[in-house]
Amino acid sequence: MQSRLQAVRAAVQQALDDAFADLPDGDLADAMRYACVGGKRVRAFLVMESARLHGLADSAALPVAVAVEMLHAYSLVHDDLPAMDDDDLRRGMPTCHIQWSEATAILAGDALQSLAFRQLADPAIGDADVRVALVARLADAAGARGMVWGQAQDIAAQTAAEPLDLAAVKALQQGKTGALIGFAATAGAVIARADPAPLADYARNLGLAFQVADDILDVTGDEAATGKRVHKDAAAGKATFVSLLGLDGARGQAARLVARAEAALDACGESDPAGNLRALARFVIERQT
Repeated sequence: MQSRLQAVRAAVQQALDDAFADLPDGDLADAMRYACVGGKRVRAFLVMESARLHGLADSAALPVAVAVEMLHAYSLVHDDLPAMDDDDLRRGMPTCHIQWSEATAILAGDALQSLAFRQLADPAIGDADVRVALVARLADAAGARGMVWGQAQDIAAQTAAEPLDLAAVKALQQGKTGALIGFAATAGAVIARADPAPLADYARNLGLAFQVADDILDVTGDEAATGKRVHKDAAAGKATFVSLLGLDGARGQAARLVARAEAALDACGESDPAGNLRALARFVIERQT
């Protein structure tokens, strides 16, 4: 998996550079580029491998992978703002509003979101009806039915009279983290006009496992390795998988979720892309960043 992940990272970075190449010079363009530096590229990898699983060329999947990484980068820029999670470190670097200003960070996020949808207009992806379907699915995953809804629930919970229970935390994270992962994992099936259900099941479990791993890293992680502040959730009194299940319980939950994610791929056979997707599920809970 690692060699393929490195290849996807390189291809996505080159495509990002190309997409930013003709932007007007200035702080806005610089902040957009900065926001897209680094990262694990898990979502891009999901797009590329789900496409390969359905016999599609990388050239058809790459614009979608770039779109999802732009959308993800925008979400991080906005989540880090003082009015949201108020973070000053991301991927080992000062967050966008620290490096520039709150206004520039907001505008950079806005522009990345717009440019993400522009990528989905690329004819290399396929026919117009396929591209329209991807636009609709990304809009749902990113907006008031998905990621933004999850972030709104997260913010509301910080001032709620009672902490969230486990079911509410799962629902929140299925929006905030899981919706974009779900889009990425099913994109290949959408492009190929295939049934996205097996990959959607895989993604639901993967997305929750990803968040459980994040909650664990907030407790056990090292700031130099994670590239972001740790121990923030407990300090803020947030309900997390660790606070609700304990550290060992959260680790057990992550392992069960990964097992379910892998089982969801049984219908996809033993192809190389399916093997990479199984390996990615294990990587999600073994990572240190």
